[in-house]
Amino acid sequence: MIDGGLVTLLILIAIAILAISVILSFIPLGLWISAQAAGVKIGIFTLVGMRLRRVIPAQVVKPLIKATKAGLELSVNKLEGHNLAGGNVDRVVNALIAAQRADIPLSFERASAIDLAGRDVLQAVQMSVNPKVIETPVVAAVAKDGIEVKAKARVTVRANIDRLVGGAGEDTIIARVGEGIVTTIGSAENHKAVLENPDNMSHTVLNKGLDAGTAFEILSIDIADVDVGKNIGAQLQTDQADADKRIAQAKAEERRAMAIAHEQEMRASVQEKRAKVVEAEAEVPLAMAQALKDGKLGVMDYYNMKNIQADTEMRNYISQTESNESSETPHYRNQPVDEEDDE
Repeated sequence: MIDGGLVTLLILIAIAILAISVILSFIPLGLWISAQAAGVKIGIFTLVGMRLRRVIPAQVVKPLIKATKAGLELSVNKLEGHNLAGGNVDRVVNALIAAQRADIPLSFERASAIDLAGRDVLQAVQMSVNPKVIETPVVAAVAKDGIEVKAKARVTVRANIDRLVGGAGEDTIIARVGEGIVTTIGSAENHKAVLENPDNMSHTVLNKGLDAGTAFEILSIDIADVDVGKNIGAQLQTDQADADKRIAQAKAEERRAMAIAHEQEMRASVQEKRAKVVEAEAEVPLAMAQALKDGKLGVMDYYNMKNIQADTEMRNYISQTESNESSETPHYRNQPVDEEDDE
């Protein structure tokens, strides 16, 4: 038989262990001890308040310990407020430590604003110390002589922390540099001038202040590659000549079609007039018959007219025969006479 007092004692011990586990899980005692050992003055009730405010104490206390060891003076309320705003406390503290080591003026308010704006504040500080090289895509432009020139540039930029909030990004830098290259090549007299002095593009583009309104400061612009492309001017002239040729052909075809149509109209008109002539000639025998019937034309007059027509037809036949014979007979006029034949 188990003693009833022993059972009660075991139950009390289990309840105590359970209560201590619940308390330790709610109160980050280990984190508080770590903060005290690191010299961070934070109360146990402050950690409990973080639990009540649904803030993970480790996300605030550990960066605070890191900042205190680095010599930064940050308060728990600022870090907790940044965490409640949705910021990354650890990244902000790392950026502040990196800025302090690099002797870059950066306040907690500025760093937290940059972090809340969606930019990587630690990367910005690192880019301020170690500039970044941005390579532009191949930019094609046409010089005044019509030759296409292709250029590619490398832009060395450094982050401007004061303009990170609200400043334009890398895409704007690339677009502005490309625009400057196009303008410089387009203003060149010929492509040879661009190939001989590619550094003119760098100086011209750099002097335009392309980093205005951006989150970067342009340190240098270097032309990495320059190539000659197509002869755009000649291609445009060829295309224009082809277009003019097609237009001329179309107009000529239109005139030919109009001429053919006019010819067909004239043929139709000739046929119409021939039909009228035939119709008029067909009325002559009718008129003569009517004249004979009415007594206006005698029989002898009719026979005389027939004789005249026959005589006329005979004369036409004789004249055509003589003309054919004269064209077939060879001409011996103005030819030398053979003396032997004369003898």
